[in-house]
Formats: sequence, C-alpha cells, structure tokens
Amino acid sequence: MNLIVLDRHGAARSLRLPLPPVAAAAAVIVTLTIGGILLGFSYARSNGSILPEDHVGALQSSLAAQQIELKNLRDTAGEQLDALALRLGKLNADVIRLNALGRRLTGIAKLDDGEFDFDSPPALGGPEEPADSGSYGQLPDLLANLDGLAAQLEDQEHQLAALEGMMLNRKLYDRVHPSGKPVESGYISSYFGKRTDPFTGKPANHRGIDFSGRAGTEVIAVAAGVVSWSADRYGYGNMVEINHGNGYFTRYAHNAENLVAVGDQVRPGQTIALMGSTGRATGPNLHFEVWRNGRAVDPRKYISETD
Repeated sequence: MNLIVLDRHGAARSLRLPLPPVAAAAAVIVTLTIGGILLGFSYARSNGSILPEDHVGALQSSLAAQQIELKNLRDTAGEQLDALALRLGKLNADVIRLNALGRRLTGIAKLDDGEFDFDSPPALGGPEEPADSGSYGQLPDLLANLDGLAAQLEDQEHQLAALEGMMLNRKLYDRVHPSGKPVESGYISSYFGKRTDPFTGKPANHRGIDFSGRAGTEVIAVAAGVVSWSADRYGYGNMVEINHGNGYFTRYAHNAENLVAVGDQVRPGQTIALMGSTGRATGPNLHFEVWRNGRAVDPRKYISETD
C-alpha cells in the first residue's frame, strides 16, 4: 500500500506500507470511533440529555391525555354555542310575541299612528361612557345577561297580557253596556217613575221612558246582546227583549213590527224593530226599559252617557 506524505517544505514522499499494519490501523480507528460513540452516549445518558424509555412513555401518555382533554373542551364549547343559539332563538320568539301583543294593544287603545312603532327598533341615546374593566364580554357574563333579559321579557309579556285582558274586557263592557238613544228620531214623552196612568188617570209606576215619533221609525239596539224575547206580550204589544250579559237586559215595546227573532245576536246600533202603537199605547211610541240585576232602572242615565 502506497501512502503519500508531505514534508514541511511541501515536498511529497511516497511510503509503501505492508497490508497487515494498515488493516491493524483501520481496526484501531474503528474501535476508537465506536468507543467514543458509546462513551458519549453513556455521558449524555448520565447527565439527562437522553431520556430513558419509561420517561418517554410517560410523556406520550401525558400528550394523549391532553389531546383527549382538548377534544372534550372543543365538544363542551360546541354544546355551549348550541345552547346559546337556542337561547337566542327563544328570545327572538319572545320579542316577536311581544311585538304582536303590542300591535294588538295599540289597535285596541286606538293610539296615534307612529306613537308606538313595533316594526322598528326604539330610538336610543346618551353620552359615551367607558365600560367597566374586568370580565366584561366573557361567556358566563353573556349567559347571565341573556337570563336576565329572558326574565324581563317574560315579566313584560305577563303584564301586557293582563293589560290586554283589561282592555278587551273594557271594550266588551262598552259593547254590552246600554248606552245611547234607542230611536233615530223622536222625543221623550214620558219619564221613568211615578206618573198618572194615561188610561185610568190614577197614579202608577212607569218602569221605562216613552219616545214619541212617527210610525215606522227605526228602533235600534243600544248595546250588543242576544234576543231573549220577540213576540207579543201583555201590555207591551210587540216587544223585543235583549240580554246583554253582566246583569243587563233592555226592552223595546209597542212595535209595529219586530225585525229580529229569539236567539239572534245583535250589535250596537242595529235596527231591531219599527215604531208602532201595539199593546197598551195611545199612539206611535217606543216604550224603552233598562233592567239591571233583576230590577228596572231609569234609562235616562244610560241615554245621557252619549249626549
């Protein structure tokens, strides 16, 4: 084997080595290299630079546990978002119901157009104020605010529903409460209470008031109700009786013709008969009575309510 060697003057010299010494030198180099590697590995292991297998296994187990925990957190966050979406949907439905209820109340109360506009968001204002520092905007605070808003909407819905019931009852009361004149034209010819009987000349009790007018004058209902009588009745002639509920009913007597039958529903202002002189009457007139809780009351109180 030839070995090229350079001296200090840069001159090259060729040395011929026998094969066995070269192989021995190579073996020595390989042995030293392997020994150095093993020595370095042992040193690194003794100084903690290389983890033992049980530590690696522990790290792998911890990593797997963290991955599972991360997945659980993601699942929990997804469930919370779904719950939040459901809550927002419910609140939106509550707002829609409140808007519809508000429109009904606006119609019942006959408020001016534009005074309460339930189709547009309410106008807001005020100076700018900095928000409090802290956990503002966090999910727990948001959920708590939604809970508070839901409670307020529920309370307002109950209050508006109660108000609607009161207004509807008031409207129904106005419809069934006797009010106004029972004839389109005519004048009062006899009042309620004590009077001289036109047939006997003796004192008598008059349980209604009489409207004198032309035969055929329209007789109208003073409130909504159901016809409970429509036929001839002793002393009254052709009479219509209407039950208005709440203890009220009215009578319209001496009619030339009744235009409604028993069981008919009538509305305020509806023509129910034509003025005549049937029964115990001296001429064309309407004998009008108002009864409340089983006794006759003076009809003038109810007539004067619209005067």
